[in-house]
Amino acid sequence: MPYWQLYYHIVWATKNREPLLTPQVEPLVHEYLRNKALNLEARVYALNGYLNHVHMVVSIPPKIAVAKFIGQVKAVASVRFNQSGAQSVPFYWQEEYGVFSFDRKRLPNFIGYVERQKDHHNKSTIIPILERDLQDQVIKDEAAIYLALGDREWVREMNEYNSSPADQSSGYIASPDESG
Repeated sequence: MPYWQLYYHIVWATKNREPLLTPQVEPLVHEYLRNKALNLEARVYALNGYLNHVHMVVSIPPKIAVAKFIGQVKAVASVRFNQSGAQSVPFYWQEEYGVFSFDRKRLPNFIGYVERQKDHHNKSTIIPILERDLQDQVIKDEAAIYLALGDREWVREMNEYNSSPADQSSGYIASPDESG
């Protein structure tokens, strides 16, 4: 068995960002998501969200592509939920998603952020870059940002990425040093 440490923060939304993840629906959908992830031999560290989106902090084994993993967990959750008859409104996900990779040192930061999703949204303390679900956004940064940071520095750093100017033609988002 290979040794691996591959950590991801994944976020995706309901179709048209409809507020379908009500307190009655969310536990069922999360159960389907978690079970499928575990069946794919992933390690789920945190799973939470808000009315119209889901965040998952997970380690995905290298034998499965990240895009395939995301597609499978999303598909199984929506199909099983719709088959359950738990609600008359059909439940679907949008195609897009956001995925961020990170190192083990930052695992507690990402877990904490996801576990407090509802508080972040209710208090408007979200980190905008971690709420993105557009797969065509490419973020490039300098190697120096990968230094171990405390919780406050981590939140400041993530918010700085969100405020960096973007070059719309290439999808490139300038690093703080380049934005002048």
